[in-house]
Amino acid sequence: MRGIDLKVIIGGMILLFTDFGYDGPYVGQMKAVLAEAAPGVPVIDLMHDAPAHDPCAAAYLFAALTPELPSSAICVAVVDPGVGSDRPPVALQADGRWFVGPDNGLFEILQRRADAARQWTIIWRPEHLSRSFHGRDLFAPVAARLALGEGPPGDAYPSTWREASSRPGAEWPDDRAAVVYIDRFGNVMTGLRAALFDESHEIIAGDARVRHAAVFSDVPPGRVFWYGNSCGLIEISVNRGSAEATCRLKIGDVIAAA
Repeated sequence: MRGIDLKVIIGGMILLFTDFGYDGPYVGQMKAVLAEAAPGVPVIDLMHDAPAHDPCAAAYLFAALTPELPSSAICVAVVDPGVGSDRPPVALQADGRWFVGPDNGLFEILQRRADAARQWTIIWRPEHLSRSFHGRDLFAPVAARLALGEGPPGDAYPSTWREASSRPGAEWPDDRAAVVYIDRFGNVMTGLRAALFDESHEIIAGDARVRHAAVFSDVPPGRVFWYGNSCGLIEISVNRGSAEATCRLKIGDVIAAA
C-alpha cells in the first residue's frame, strides 16, 4: 500500500474476526500489516475463535455481533476454508460499516439484515500474495486503505446482487436452529434470534428440554436454561456449569423450539 498519505486517517477503528485462534503467528502478522499501513488506527480483536472452517455457522454469529460495532467500524472477517480457490475477495459496505473478507457466505446474514448494502469484488493485488494467507496479504491492506479514506479497490457488484439466488449462502435460512458457537464456559449460542421467541418456548437440545430463565441467578447451580444473550441470540447455559457437557452439544448440532 505504498504511496498512500498515511497522515489522513478516516476510519474510527479496524476490528478482526477470524477462526485463527490466539496461538501461532497469524493474528500478529495481520496486526503488523495494519500497523504499518494505517498507523494511528486502533485495531481491536473482536474474536479469533469463530467456528473453524465453518462460514455458515460464523455468518449467524458475526451478524449478531455487528449491530453493536461503532458506526465507523471497518472489520476484517476471515473464516475462509476456500482460501486460494476461485472464491472472490470482497469489500462490503452495510449500513455505513465496512467489512472485508471472502465471498463465501460469511457476510450473507449480515447483509440480509442490513437496510442498505453494497459490495465490491477486490481486484487490487499486492506484489506478494500468499495463496494461503489472504488475511495478511489482501484483506488487511484493503482494510487499511478504507481506514485512510480510499474507496474499495475493485468492481461493484450489480445493483441486484442481493436478490441473486446464486450468491453464496442464499439458501441459508434467516435464523439457524443449530449451535453456532460455544464459549470457554460451555455456554452454547444458537443461530436463533431471541426476539422471535417468548418465555413459554422450550428449546430441545439433544435429549434435554430446556426452559427459559432471564439470568443465571434465577436458577439453582447445575440447572440448564435458555435465555436471550447480550448478542440477541438464544443461548443455552448452566448456572455454574457447562451446557456443552450437560447437553452433549457441539457446533452444528441441530436444536428445536417447542
